[in-house]
Amino acid sequence: QRPTAGGAKTAHPVHWLVCFAVKEEAEGFSAMADPRVSCAIEITGMGFRNASRGIQAALEYWRPQSVITAGFAGGLNPALPRGTVVYDPDDELRIAAKLQELAARPASFHCAPRIAVTAAEKSDLRRQTGADVVEMESAIICAACRQAGVPCGTIRVVSDAAHDELPLDFNALMTPADRIDWWKFARTLVLKPAAIPRLMEFQRHTRAAARNLGGVLAEVIKQRPLRAPRYGAP
Repeated sequence: QRPTAGGAKTAHPVHWLVCFAVKEEAEGFSAMADPRVSCAIEITGMGFRNASRGIQAALEYWRPQSVITAGFAGGLNPALPRGTVVYDPDDELRIAAKLQELAARPASFHCAPRIAVTAAEKSDLRRQTGADVVEMESAIICAACRQAGVPCGTIRVVSDAAHDELPLDFNALMTPADRIDWWKFARTLVLKPAAIPRLMEFQRHTRAAARNLGGVLAEVIKQRPLRAPRYGAP
């Protein structure tokens, strides 16, 4: 991973840069990725602001040939069960055929400013946007890559299906910097101990989802990018 402190003095070119919001999303991929493949992992942080800062710094430091924005997504389309890997890549990446071979499914993504917690929220988003899944970073990362002239695609996994209710309202536990406030988290569990079994079950589901995603990503990055990026050149 890229050092978090200090600016990049020199570029560290890689074939692939894979961006996740949080380390839990990356665990499956980190365990399965072939170390011989030229690939870097960036943990951007959650939400629009963190994703924007993270991708700009990562593009400068790594100078990747191609970028994948990855992680968890909430299901909006009831036809997508938990654990399904979904994707929407730029045509330039030429990875759609490989993704189909790996049983991943094409999907439309909605990039939202908050976590969709309840089935009712997801149903409303589905009706308003027509999207298949919801997440919080991919549109920001893809836009930055397109501006830099770098092919980018989204590959995510459904961590909670359209009918699933999250065990906690994670929006209420966030700091102004869009990070989990662990003091609020602990206090919430003390006040709502009945949420603990549901939270543990949710963690089991997300770990399984991360493994599904990691297996697909590990196969995708074995394909070498077709061209060098433009990095802002006309």
